[in-house]
Formats: sequence, structure tokens, C-alpha cells
Amino acid sequence: MLNFDIQNHKPLREMVYEELKMQILTGAIIPGTRMMEVELAEEMGVSRTPIREAIRKLEKEHLVTIEPRRGAYASMISTEDMVEILEVRQDLEGLAAFYAASRMKPEQMEELRSEHALYNDAVEKGDMQEMIKHDTRFHRIIVDSCHNKILVQMIEQLQELVLRFRYIYYDNFKRAENMPEEHEKILNAIASGDADEARAAADVHIDRLKELVITEGVQQRHV
Repeated sequence: MLNFDIQNHKPLREMVYEELKMQILTGAIIPGTRMMEVELAEEMGVSRTPIREAIRKLEKEHLVTIEPRRGAYASMISTEDMVEILEVRQDLEGLAAFYAASRMKPEQMEELRSEHALYNDAVEKGDMQEMIKHDTRFHRIIVDSCHNKILVQMIEQLQELVLRFRYIYYDNFKRAENMPEEHEKILNAIASGDADEARAAADVHIDRLKELVITEGVQQRHV
């Protein structure tokens, strides 16, 4: 059931939409799951109307697929989908790392080092949720520190898709094994002010993931 915070002034339909969206992005609703209006309404303690509106909105964002006479389903993610988003992410985040090498502020560098350490701790503990949290934050700091608002906006448009993919590849590919070393190379290049090396390290980081996706495919859980 939704947690109706009295301080939250968002319309009910917006709260329902955000909750369903987050469940899809984080894998709580598995790709291919049928989105049953009655069941979802009961689980969230709302009527079917905001559920129906949310499903229609999520369809427009390609997170839900509606099939005539069959109903609505959480969209599947193909290998092609993942490769396409990684191709775009590779270019944009590589550029962000390039600029971050000369524009990152000292306090941002301290944050980056902290997130790197926290990520490594999460890897040692095998805590997937913490790995995803600190991996996301590590890259976010680099993006913010490029201090180019247009580039930041472009990358922000990818973040929701990237989040969904993170839950998939951490679950299936055990990416954590090589990530600390790859993160460290990016961090060291930025810290030394080597823009070309920072971009190259960021490029390799995404390229290895892309190669793994192509080799292994997207092995999603089934309902």
C-alpha cells in the first residue's frame, strides 16, 4: 500500500505513477509481468483509475507494453536495447569525464573518493543494493563536476534507463568483480587532471560492459 505522507502534496495519480515506475526500474516488477489493474489497485490501496492512468503514461515511456486483448505488461529489455543505451552513455559520460578532469572542485573529488571506497566495501560484502547506489552516485558526481548544464541535462535523460539496466546486469553479469579497478582508473585520471586519459578510462569502462552484454545477452528473470 502507498505511504501517504501528509507532507506530500502530489496528486494521487502522480504518486501511483511514480511508485509503479520505480518498481519497474528496480526490477520489483519483473520484465514481462502482467500489470493487473485490480491486483495493483488492491496492493496500493487505491482505485483502478489512477492505476490505469499510470499504465498508459508508462506505455508512452516504453516501460509498459499494452497488447490488444491481452493486457499490459512490464516491457522486456533486449540485448539491442541495452547496447543502444550504452553506446549513447559511452559518448556522453566519456565527455563528462574529459571536462571533469579540469573542472572538478576539491570537495567533489573528496566525494568521488568516498563513493569509490563505499562501492568497494559494498562489493566485498556482496550487497547489490549498495553497489548500485554507490555506482550510480560515483558516476553522478563526475557528470555534475563537468559543469556543462547541457551535457548534464542530456545525461539525466538516460538515468532512468541506466538504473533499470544496472539492476539487470548486476543481477546477471556479476559486474562488481572488475568495477573497482575501472572506477579507480577514471578517478586517478581526473585527480591528475589528465582529460584525455579520463575520457579513455570512462570509454573502456562502458565498452567492457557493452562487450559483456553482447557476449552474454540479457538474461532476465521470468514470471
